[in-house]
Amino acid sequence: MERTTSEIAGIKAFDEQGIIALMKDLGQPAFRAKQLIQWIYAKGAHSYDEMTNLPAALRDELAARYPLFVPELEERLVSKDGSRKYLVRFADGTSVETVGIPSNHRLTVCVSTQAGCNMGCAFCATGKLGLIRSLAPGEICDQVRIVADDFGERPTNVVTMGQGEPFMNYDSVLGALRFLNSPDGFNIGARHLTVSTCGILPMIRRFAAEPEQFTLAISLHSAVQKTRNRLMPGVRNYTLDRLHDSVAAYGEKTRRRPSFEYALIAGQNDTDEELEALVEFCKNMLCHVNLIPLNTVSGTGLKPSTRERAEEFATALGRTGIEVSIRNSRGSDICGACGQLKQASASK
Repeated sequence: MERTTSEIAGIKAFDEQGIIALMKDLGQPAFRAKQLIQWIYAKGAHSYDEMTNLPAALRDELAARYPLFVPELEERLVSKDGSRKYLVRFADGTSVETVGIPSNHRLTVCVSTQAGCNMGCAFCATGKLGLIRSLAPGEICDQVRIVADDFGERPTNVVTMGQGEPFMNYDSVLGALRFLNSPDGFNIGARHLTVSTCGILPMIRRFAAEPEQFTLAISLHSAVQKTRNRLMPGVRNYTLDRLHDSVAAYGEKTRRRPSFEYALIAGQNDTDEELEALVEFCKNMLCHVNLIPLNTVSGTGLKPSTRERAEEFATALGRTGIEVSIRNSRGSDICGACGQLKQASASK
């Protein structure tokens, strides 16, 4: 029999509204939900015994019915650029990788939202794994806690650019973002919390209607349909025309600038034809283009474009009035950069 999310993740299976409903079901006053959330997410409690302002009977009942699982840090690797990659193992044995990236008094955490991924992108190590399972809200937040504790500082930014397609785990991802944003949780500003998607159109529309000012990033990687289908087979049913309309509508509704992620791959999406299509796709749209030199993944046969080609792309986009930047990849020497995350120890 398939296990439920609460059996796998315990109390961390619940989002804020779920915890509020649980306290009501247990006959507790409403403020108990706030106290419980503070203990788990603001204070990072490791057991119910630490929650001294909760009645002992409630703590015992929660421990019996909804365990407070604490993930195991199985491996920690440090890059020469200061980034750190962590292999995190949850109570059921499922593991994911997450990355902490320090930069100019900021600390960005790149979290995984699923173990493995079903999207099958040609340039991504995670896509080779297939989907194992989606993560619960608290398991996503656990990754941020691990990075915060290791660096000894509160993260300033969180991006869902680790393993998995966040919008295929929409409810848990939104639940995690709200814990990260909440004053009773990590208290990170909404605009410093970014969801990255391959382009799941119904969820982009749903995301536009959320009240918080979370940030949206879309993995584009080609504005030529046949190329994008080859590189990103998991979203071939969401055509570029429909993606363009959905992202444009998102910008008009939210007045927030989404970003397009574009990994430059030699001979694949860095030709003059691809550049012309990218400029045309982004022209007159509220957006920002992040050009990313491809991070090498063994077995794909794909290679990064040159720095010179990236600069040519940036110049052409900028000349048209499109906001653009070239991202400096971090952590590639420990396979912690975009597209390189797996879920196995480096020693295996």
